Amino acid sequence: MSPTITGFDVKDIRFPTHLTGVGTDAMNQDCDYSAAYIALHTSDPALSGYGMTFTIGRGTETVCLAIEQLATRLIGKDTETMFADMGETWTFLMSDSQLRWIGPEKGVIHLATAAVDNALWDMYARTRKKPLWKLVSDFTPEEFVKSTAFRYITDAITPEEALEMLRAKEAGKKEREALVREIGYPAYITSAGWLLYGDDQVARLTKEAIGKGFNHFKMKVGADLEADIRRAKLIRSIVDDPANLAPGKVIDPKSIEGKNAGPTGSVLMMDANQVWDVQESIDNTILLAPTKPWFIEEPTAPDDILGHAAIRKALKPYGVGVATGEHAHNRMIFKQLLQADAIDVCQIDSCRLAGVTEILGVLLMAAKFGVIVCPHAGGVGLCEHALHLSLIDYMCVSGSMERNVLEYATHLHEHFVAPVTLNNNGRYNVPNDPEQGYSTHMKDSAFEEFGFPNGTYWKSAAEGKSNDISL
Repeated sequence: MSPTITGFDVKDIRFPTHLTGVGTDAMNQDCDYSAAYIALHTSDPALSGYGMTFTIGRGTETVCLAIEQLATRLIGKDTETMFADMGETWTFLMSDSQLRWIGPEKGVIHLATAAVDNALWDMYARTRKKPLWKLVSDFTPEEFVKSTAFRYITDAITPEEALEMLRAKEAGKKEREALVREIGYPAYITSAGWLLYGDDQVARLTKEAIGKGFNHFKMKVGADLEADIRRAKLIRSIVDDPANLAPGKVIDPKSIEGKNAGPTGSVLMMDANQVWDVQESIDNTILLAPTKPWFIEEPTAPDDILGHAAIRKALKPYGVGVATGEHAHNRMIFKQLLQADAIDVCQIDSCRLAGVTEILGVLLMAAKFGVIVCPHAGGVGLCEHALHLSLIDYMCVSGSMERNVLEYATHLHEHFVAPVTLNNNGRYNVPNDPEQGYSTHMKDSAFEEFGFPNGTYWKSAAEGKSNDISL
């Protein structure tokens, strides 16, 4: 008899990143990177599953309450029955009509569903002694389709179309796996360009990133156009200087195709974090265009599909693309962005979409529409999650990683049992631990120090005793 779900623990954890400027952008300048976290337990004491959703401080407690409401529905459920049809399991999680009403399929309830679905997938992978990416990569096309949420997106892609696409990618899987294990998955660096970093810090961190093998760099824009132009020129002056090249760095021309790369093969990206109106997005990006950004990310409201389409059309003559998705709250938003020809880069978020099950459908749609997937990962735990998703896309769906790049931010990895690592060429190493699941398991020590409100850090802060720390 397979284990059943017997209980869960839900925790609020917050890291005081506001002390150092980590994570700052034009919209969010006072954020503490945080998570609403769940550990699902079973009748087998050795089997648990861990999931989370990313937040930035206040409001995390509300998501925790929603997670408790959703997780209660799983008590008594047989794990193998759920694993046998993860698409149906996800539908069950979404089907409480009273909880659905306060979405539907968006907002706090959707964030909470992400944590629970992520925990189930983590548990599933652990039972099979495989990291999550390998679990899904080893699925048959039929198993993959059965694990995907198709409701509301069949006008963009049907299960039958998905099955045909997945079957076509079966050939070459072994070769792709061998290659990515050998060279790693391509990454870009965000941590050099947070908004509140000074020019000296930006310059130092950019040079450090070059030394670690990166050739894709993202900066935050949107608070002060004059400062944005100055910082963009500063970064360009560093990354385009052959004297700063990482020793032995060889760049595949295909990896920078259509990306406005400079003379050293370096690519610059910009992220406005939703602060501009549509015309403002166009006007400001045109002024930034001489610094040759590959794309402008989240230039306007994340739900404005037609606005993004208008921005993309207006910027095309300037060679600047449009990227968005970290705040696209469900697969239907992505469907419309793709149908409206509104984006050049699809940026799924592992914790805003409602877990792996919904994300699989977005990966399939992006591949059908010919749009590359470069997940958002600038938050606690998001790099750990997103690496699995990028590998699934490469192995099963798109079959390509030449132009794809996965965001990398340097902070908070030490709080995870199985953190991501990079090789010397600025690429992610492939997770290989059979016990790590979805890489979502956080260390007990993290909660002891940063659990809110009773962790040692927050207790000291409440008593006025906390000291600034390096994050």
